[in-house]
Amino acid sequence: MSILQELKRGIFAENPTFRLMLGMCPTLAVTTLAVNGVGMGLATTAVLLGSNLVVSALKNVIPNQVRIPSFIVIIATFVTVVSLLLEAFAYSLYEALGIFLPLIVVNCIILGRAEAYASKHSLGKSALDALGIGLGFTLSLTVLGAIREFLGAGTVFGLQVLSESADMATIFSLPPGAFITLGLMMALINGLTARRGKRSVARRNPAVAKREG
Repeated sequence: MSILQELKRGIFAENPTFRLMLGMCPTLAVTTLAVNGVGMGLATTAVLLGSNLVVSALKNVIPNQVRIPSFIVIIATFVTVVSLLLEAFAYSLYEALGIFLPLIVVNCIILGRAEAYASKHSLGKSALDALGIGLGFTLSLTVLGAIREFLGAGTVFGLQVLSESADMATIFSLPPGAFITLGLMMALINGLTARRGKRSVARRNPAVAKREG
């Protein structure tokens, strides 16, 4: 699999938010603003990349009986580093992400990739896997955050898009708005995927497509 295909797999085919339904806690909690989505996504990507590399490098050293605790310690180390860097250089983002930043330690995306992929593949493949999944997660959070920010406050990345006097749907800035936005996005993606699948079948086998239509 080429580098581009590996990245596309993580961003689209195995998108952790819209395809695998992983990492729902930060997805629903921090995406009130687009910048929060970017921050959480990039922080998760950094931890995912670091932990994947270390797990891959030590896959033949870590005893099988203690692999899960070992993976959690490795992930926690990188989360601590990322948290300290954000606190030092991006304090407003650090405060906005709050408790969900240290909770990256138990994010099932990171632990899942360490167990299912990095512990069985080379450094290069593990790095590409981390980048693809991480970018897919970042893209998902950013899109959700931008939509909720636009509908709830009339801004995108803090820039005023709609008039300040406009009546905004403030529910999108609240927890229920996260569920509504995520549900609509998943419905749209599933619909587009199904339509694309039908077109692919039609190109390969026109007779079958005509009969199903």
